[in-house]
Amino acid sequence: MKRILYFIAGLFTLVGCQTESKIVSVEYPNIVIMSDLSSRLDNKKNKDFDEIHKIVEFFKNDCVQPGKKIGSKSSLSFASFGGKVENVIDLSQIKGISEKQQFVNSKGNYQGKGLDFELGAFESKVHSIYANTRNPGLDLISSLMEKVKSGSIGKRDTFVVNGVDTTYVNFTNHIYIFTDGYLEYNNENLNKQYYFGEKEIHKIRDYCIQNKTNITEALRKEPSLGLPAYPYSFNEDLELHVFETHERDKNDQLQTYKYATGLRDNEILEAVWNKWAKDSGFKSFEWKKY
Repeated sequence: MKRILYFIAGLFTLVGCQTESKIVSVEYPNIVIMSDLSSRLDNKKNKDFDEIHKIVEFFKNDCVQPGKKIGSKSSLSFASFGGKVENVIDLSQIKGISEKQQFVNSKGNYQGKGLDFELGAFESKVHSIYANTRNPGLDLISSLMEKVKSGSIGKRDTFVVNGVDTTYVNFTNHIYIFTDGYLEYNNENLNKQYYFGEKEIHKIRDYCIQNKTNITEALRKEPSLGLPAYPYSFNEDLELHVFETHERDKNDQLQTYKYATGLRDNEILEAVWNKWAKDSGFKSFEWKKY
């Protein structure tokens, strides 16, 4: 009788001490590099490779962290605006912690052909694409949004259930766009929706001078001077970085500008891109001038 009582007491103890479910949230970067591969590469010294190398190093040392982190699902890819995403390193595609860590640390089955090798191959492929591709003029905004809507350059958050435990996998999508900032393309006479070149820049400059106002106020009061928004639900998960921008109104030899501060090409372009990104609902926006 005493044994039965002990058994019943133990049973209730087990029931009362059931394992509680765990909810864990992890975050991984999805880095996408895109280049317009336009004539700007021939007009001025190409500084893209230095910046792309910094991004690759950031991916390795800050995102993946070989020898320190395990189980990374980070990814790095490259695409031209006129082509598909064709240069990809996606750690989420490697199944199994042991296999993944061998790849990340370039050891075991991946001695000499792991992450270090793939990152070198990644940069070599980028150099090859730059050497063999030129786009005389593309509608960058439309091309960018087509890739966003197709799901080819953004990763959506997901979750994994293991027994009673749930892990939420969140991705930070960083889109690095290498362009001079001018939005000029060949078929402007057919569709000028996202065309923004020197004539459009002059319109904003003239408006600012005539109305004695700044660029931001001009775009706020006259939205038609800028770019129409392209709202899409997934934009809120994308962080845009526009790199390599420069001015055509600058004399590199004399280091002089044609226009005063606040009315220069690059300042106008930054304001136009920034307003477009904000109105379109992107998570964040960065503009970098070389």
